[in-house]
Amino acid sequence: MTRHDAEHVRRTAAGLPAELEFGYRRFRANRYATERERYRLLGEGVQRPGSMVIACSDSRSSPEAVFDAGPGELFVVRNVAALVPLYEPDGRSHAASAGLEFAVLALNVRSIVVMGHGRCGGIRAAIEEASPLSATDFIGTWVAGVRELARDLEPSDAGDPASRLRALEHRSVERSIEHLRTFPWIAAREDAGSLRLHGAWFDIALGELHVLGGAGWSPMPEAAP
Repeated sequence: MTRHDAEHVRRTAAGLPAELEFGYRRFRANRYATERERYRLLGEGVQRPGSMVIACSDSRSSPEAVFDAGPGELFVVRNVAALVPLYEPDGRSHAASAGLEFAVLALNVRSIVVMGHGRCGGIRAAIEEASPLSATDFIGTWVAGVRELARDLEPSDAGDPASRLRALEHRSVERSIEHLRTFPWIAAREDAGSLRLHGAWFDIALGELHVLGGAGWSPMPEAAP
């Protein structure tokens, strides 16, 4: 270890935040104790999730919680506002695109779900000019496309602020699905019927999931038909 590396280690905080330590102990005592064999098999084998979920980094909107998923069931990529960029193989680092590539080409997922959510801070940052996040190093650039979507909202969607925000959250999911189809290996698999694309939106306060269908957005029934 070099002196530079040692200095970095020295400056790293010892241990973890207390709430994470307590959570880990609960995990060991409860979930891991109950699913020990499942974790053993997952650790000795390879992951085979059927679905990928692209979701927001917002701490209130967890795909694993919303879909009651166990370990190994979902491949999840989270970023600010649950955005999918255009296919741009320009030699730069693209975290979301790398996640898509791995999920589709290495894991052969059968479904990709773009899941937005209500009261999204990333979407709000794109439409509120006074937002302190609109002119910082990264977020302003990341949500620039959402700002363009906001300018194109239908007049019927530009009513009260809450309705406008929800309309933009929905439209952002729709745009991300459009962007998914710019990835040639996603478009090819969708055309072949081996991959399906889905849109979802989670209402945090109500715990409701809305899904995108041919007739637009509608709440998902809680009971199977």
